[in-house]
Amino acid sequence: MTRFSAWSVFRNGLKGQRDWDRQWRDPEPRHEYDIVIVGGGLHGLATAYYLAKNHGLKNIAVVEKGWLGGGNGGRNTTIVRSNYFMPGNRQFYEHSLELWEDLSHELNYNVMFSQRSHISLLHSPAAMDAAARRYNTMRLTGSDGEIWDLNTLKANVPHLNYSADARFPIIGAAVQKRAGTARHDAVAWGYARAADSLGVDILQNCEVTGTTREDGRITALETSRGTIRAKKVGFAVAGNTTRLWQMAGFSTLPIESHKLQAFVSEPLKPLLDQVVVFGVGGAHFYISQSDKGGMVFGGDIDWYKSYAQRGNLPIVQDVAECAVSILPCLGRVRLLRHWSGVMDMSMDGSPFICKTPLSNLYLNAGWNYGGFKASPASGWYFADLIANDRPHQHIEHFTLDRFDRGINIDERGAGPDPKLHG
Repeated sequence: MTRFSAWSVFRNGLKGQRDWDRQWRDPEPRHEYDIVIVGGGLHGLATAYYLAKNHGLKNIAVVEKGWLGGGNGGRNTTIVRSNYFMPGNRQFYEHSLELWEDLSHELNYNVMFSQRSHISLLHSPAAMDAAARRYNTMRLTGSDGEIWDLNTLKANVPHLNYSADARFPIIGAAVQKRAGTARHDAVAWGYARAADSLGVDILQNCEVTGTTREDGRITALETSRGTIRAKKVGFAVAGNTTRLWQMAGFSTLPIESHKLQAFVSEPLKPLLDQVVVFGVGGAHFYISQSDKGGMVFGGDIDWYKSYAQRGNLPIVQDVAECAVSILPCLGRVRLLRHWSGVMDMSMDGSPFICKTPLSNLYLNAGWNYGGFKASPASGWYFADLIANDRPHQHIEHFTLDRFDRGINIDERGAGPDPKLHG
């Protein structure tokens, strides 16, 4: 693998950019691997990379039914933050943010991580108090956070709707300055390139169609490119988790698959240099501006269950109304495109990184809205679990049986709401 540097970019520019190597190999599947990770998204690629780098393991494959980044990895709004509150979540997402901060150097690939601040708008004194509690906890546990009054917010983000008769009147904001955005495709390419350089086989267009079980283990995966035997198997397939779960011979999971749409406007001149979010009165909205100038935004999931990577118009209307309510200047901006990712929604809004009833099968799922920002830590802790056959203390509650034990990881503080999921 050719290492990127200012000198290599300059030298190849003089040669017409003809001397770059392939970024990763396209190998034929081997008959057997020590570890097979099903899912070539950000979590699967990160897991394979950290298995090789942190644990020195070899003979690893990542199996992807399509192309790298063709699932949720390339279908999100690219927000990175660690403003979580619950024990376990707090440490997990802070570790993830720390990994993000050095990820371009770690992978020798520019993932375009921009720490432009994450600003959560607040609309009532009660919301200010709740945010102060959350952000005080963040500061006490080694992270950063600030509460801005209205004047400070106006000075930093002048284009918001500050009128007294606004649909959602603003009285302040909770701010994490180290948060921001990254380029989703670049993250996938960076992890793929780095994993490949450590000997990981990345098998694209290799769809899993079934499994072979013997004596409480998965011994082989049936794929569109033939049978692949495996000593250990990890599932990291987001909204398709329930499909793979059934192929492994199980019935149900505390997960539902829903569509989450994302939107991009036509390019604009620089308008918004932060990530701005709000959630109040049934509305849910987040927005930032891409390096190309498009306004990137999203909101609620499509509430009915689906495996489709396309959305429907009611959510388009809902999210557009949220956008105009908080940024009226977008009223005449044209929507360029929108798409949908398939979200694996757990019943308490928190993920699973755990062993399963099969002794050599490991699960990474249930990421809800948090999958992109969690990618580095998800891969780090999932690799640690697979390599050592025991969970790290930061993920010891990310288990499937927590619902049986009555241990919900309810980050929102509103209680699980499966009744709202269709």
